[in-house]
This record gives sequence, structure tokens and C-alpha cells, in this order.
Amino acid sequence: MRKSTMSRLEEMLEQAVSGTFREENYDESRLSRLEAKWKQYLAASQYSLQKTAKEQERIKSLISDISHQTKTPIANLLLYSQLLQEKETNPDLTIIVDNIRSQSEKLDFLIRSLVKLSRLESGVLVLHPKRQELSLLLTEAAEAVSEEAGRRKLTVTVEETDACASFDYKWTQEALENLLDNAVKYSPMGGSIEVYVTEYEMFTAVNVRDHGIGIREEEQAQIFERFYRSREADREKGVGIGLYLVREIALRQGGYVKVRSKHGEGSTFSLYLSRDDKGQGSR
Repeated sequence: MRKSTMSRLEEMLEQAVSGTFREENYDESRLSRLEAKWKQYLAASQYSLQKTAKEQERIKSLISDISHQTKTPIANLLLYSQLLQEKETNPDLTIIVDNIRSQSEKLDFLIRSLVKLSRLESGVLVLHPKRQELSLLLTEAAEAVSEEAGRRKLTVTVEETDACASFDYKWTQEALENLLDNAVKYSPMGGSIEVYVTEYEMFTAVNVRDHGIGIREEEQAQIFERFYRSREADREKGVGIGLYLVREIALRQGGYVKVRSKHGEGSTFSLYLSRDDKGQGSR
């Protein structure tokens, strides 16, 4: 193959990688058959990238619209249902008002969770893991569920640690709070929850252990699926997104999540975070 042909192929490839390739920059009449095929392939790839970028912009705009347009109506539903709860004294109507408030809160949680998921899955939001200490993350996540834990008379214990891992602080806190929220929901009144860290060669695991209802073995492979809810979980509020979100957050920074559980004896959820400070950006 002529050196000039190789040089032109290399030039095309470099432009494609940098996103500056333009088909009109090349005169096909002057190119060999191989160069022509190469130009067609790169032009198609460039068009595909442009199309994907436009689609992501449309998705980003749609997510923003959904978030913006639903925020005020849901806030009003929550406000009016709260006012009705405070003023209504008829026992028959009180039940209805309580249900309205409960369903409004569920709708609010569902919309916010779907918006988060859509932003993650569409690439609108990118995780930026970096190597940092875990102690503050564990403490803040535990504080976020302290009010609900207090209502259930639960003790949440965070084991001291000086361990580090590579993670995006905001989104990993979101994942850990979801695990703790689950532990609070499914623990018996007056029970306990432990948060502790286990270090391995390649990963650091953040463990959340409860002593609640546990998960049947045949369901353990399904609980991280979107909208999956066990029949035994129906009595608690939820829409089946929390654990799916935990899994997605873990995967998008080079980690994973697993559960060890025995029905009737509680569960331990472990969020594995890479110890590599190079990190693994969002997919």
C-alpha cells in the first residue's frame, strides 16, 4: 500500500476520533477503493454520533420538562392533603384524606426517582468517581434516615473506619441512603442496623446489615430489577426503584452490589466500590 494512502487513512481516523471528520474534505476521485470505503464508514459513524448527540439533547429536554411541569402540581397535592389532615375531624373522611396524602407522597417519590434514573441511563448525568475517605459518607447517609429510624425506635450503628475508595460522593450517598431506607423499612420495631466497611484487594465494600424480614432465596436475583417488589414488602411504602438505582449507580463507577439474606433473619446489602483511584466514569 502506498505511504500516501496510509497517511490519508490515518488522518481520517484521527479526525473521526477527535470529532472533526468531514466527508467534504476528501475528493473521492483522488482516492483508492480502500480509502473510499474507509471514508464511507467514517462518514456513517460521524452521522451516527451526531444523531445520538441530538437524541440525548431531546431526552435531556424531555426530562427537564417532566421534572419542571410536575413539581408544582405534586407540591400542591402534598400541601392541600396536609391541610385537610389538620382540619378534618370526621373519622370516615380522615381515612380518605390519609390515603390521598399517602398516594401523593408515593407519586412524588416515583417522579423524582424516575427523573434520576432517566438522567443516569440517558447519560445526561455523568458520575465522577475519585479516591476519598468513606467515614463522612457513612455518617451523613445514616443521619438522612435517623428521623424515620427514631420513629421505629431503631438503633443505627456506624462503625468507625479510615478506609478509602473511588466513588462519586453525591450519587454514592444516594445509593447508600436507599440501602439504609430499605433496612429501616423492613426492620422490626426496636431493632438495630449496622453499617460497616470491609476492605478487599480491589474493592471496598460498604455493608448495611439489618435483622428484619429477610429475602427468600428465589427472590434475591430479582430484587435489583426495576419495579420489582416482593409480596412481603407490600405493606411498606415503595415503588421498586430504590435497589435498581443502587445497582445502576454502582455499575456506573466500576462497582457492584450484592445481598446476603436468610428469610426471617435479616439481610446484608454490600455496595462494592473500586479502590482504584483511576475510577470508572459513567458508561
